[in-house]
Amino acid sequence: MNPVLAELHDKARAVLDPVHYDFFAGGVGDEVVLAANEAAFRRLALLPRVLRGKEIAPDFPVLLSPTAFHRLAHPDGELATARALDGTTLVSSMASTVPIADVVAAATGPVWFQLYLQPDQDVTRELVRRAERAGCRALVVTADSPVFGRHRRDLAHGFHDLPPGLAAENMRDLGGVPLRNIEMSPALSWDDVDRLRETTSLPLWVKGVLHPRDAEVAIGHGAAGIIVSNHGGRQLDLVPASLDALPAVLAAVAGRVPVVLDGGVRSGGDIALAIALGASAAGIGRPVLWGLAAGGDQGVRRVLDVLRDEYRHVLTMCGGELTPDMVVARC
Repeated sequence: MNPVLAELHDKARAVLDPVHYDFFAGGVGDEVVLAANEAAFRRLALLPRVLRGKEIAPDFPVLLSPTAFHRLAHPDGELATARALDGTTLVSSMASTVPIADVVAAATGPVWFQLYLQPDQDVTRELVRRAERAGCRALVVTADSPVFGRHRRDLAHGFHDLPPGLAAENMRDLGGVPLRNIEMSPALSWDDVDRLRETTSLPLWVKGVLHPRDAEVAIGHGAAGIIVSNHGGRQLDLVPASLDALPAVLAAVAGRVPVVLDGGVRSGGDIALAIALGASAAGIGRPVLWGLAAGGDQGVRRVLDVLRDEYRHVLTMCGGELTPDMVVARC
């Protein structure tokens, strides 16, 4: 992990309620995949190109992955995160503790809306309309959650509900119910994605893809992009690291839509490795929460500034370009 991010992590751990720290930091089962996500980057290296004569473009191929309940980390919650974007895209969680309209109003960069398809199609449609009215630029369907993951840390703490005064604000007043729970259902299918596609003109991304065949199916159902993700190691402890699943998905997609890598990104070098393998961008999850807990919007901004500076330094050292032939296994 980048040392600045490590420092922010330590500050966050010191200020967070231990129950809430474990909610953010923990994973499913024995947390094998949680560790594997970060370890996968350590197995790879970059072969720099030299004397390429290339100026470095100011792009920063990063988006903020959806993470729930930011007000557990800081009183301003998702508002602070949104204020820190400075042009970076935020995928705002359906389980945000701030309504999506307020997140978009505070944002200094584009906002996409993360969506769990709900068994009640009317509820899904209402959520989509809220995202549209708020000004979200895309929908990100999280597809890897037929049921909730089993998190041993949360079970040990008995953490099931948000503290008084906090709620998943996007779930208020849907279908005449004052506050709904987010529902998971194994009965949901690509047919539900088709119905969603018919109800909105927003670009539709699919998140939680690990199998290359699912990437092909997603494109066939109108996906504008794919996010290769194992939910930050929070759903199934038997899956591969996201980085290990990336090459096969990229091969299946064959450039037809953008592919984003999500999971275990902890440095600008990790971002560079994902881009070199062929990802269009890398998603950042837990580091944003550490910055938020440690320093609100300034802490999140520091995370993004550090990662941006480190990524551009790596890109410069590699001759201004990152391509798959530059990625090698460490001996």
